[in-house]
Amino acid sequence: MTERLLDLTPLFTQSLYETLMMVVIALLISTLIGIPLGILLVITRPNHLAPNRWLFQILNTIINIIRSLPFIILMVAIIPFTEFIVGSAIGIEGAVVPLIVYTAPYIARLMETALLEVDRGVIEAYLAMGVSRTQIIIRIMVREARPGILLCLTIATIGLIGATAMAGAVGAGGLGDLALRYGYQQWDLPVMIVTVIILIILVQSIQSFGNWAAKKMKKNA
Repeated sequence: MTERLLDLTPLFTQSLYETLMMVVIALLISTLIGIPLGILLVITRPNHLAPNRWLFQILNTIINIIRSLPFIILMVAIIPFTEFIVGSAIGIEGAVVPLIVYTAPYIARLMETALLEVDRGVIEAYLAMGVSRTQIIIRIMVREARPGILLCLTIATIGLIGATAMAGAVGAGGLGDLALRYGYQQWDLPVMIVTVIILIILVQSIQSFGNWAAKKMKKNA
């Protein structure tokens, strides 16, 4: 069994690489989309910096709808959109688009929660001093919420890893595809166990680093 697992080492390495590629690309783009959405969710709510009931309701509804869909269903539902964007619904390229659609609203909601923890009294005090809304958002709200935002991104990253595993069911590659082909279809228990161990180590490492970085950032704030 050990010799066979050693023979499969290149396959494990390739699958891990594919998973990390999907996670990194999807996380970067989702963050660029999710953080501004989270800020909008906060500042457009009633009695905040830029109250806009209609915009808040529209964003809130869209995010709730997307978040209510299991990833595997969302991935299949937007296949035409995925093919339009990247030209394929399989492989890493085909997985990244649904991963972004799935993760960006998740990050937006987590971002909203982190920003709402910023003391409203501090925001109102800076408003009274004539500080612009843009400066308050960047220098006060986002700055004060940095530890929370980092933890949010940590949670989102772990969620992405789980989603990439499910993406393997439709040929997206990665550890999920490896576990499905060898662990489930061929009932190869050793491969399944090693895949699970790799995922556990990956998730624990990311969570530990996120907790450490957020704690350190909070002390330096």
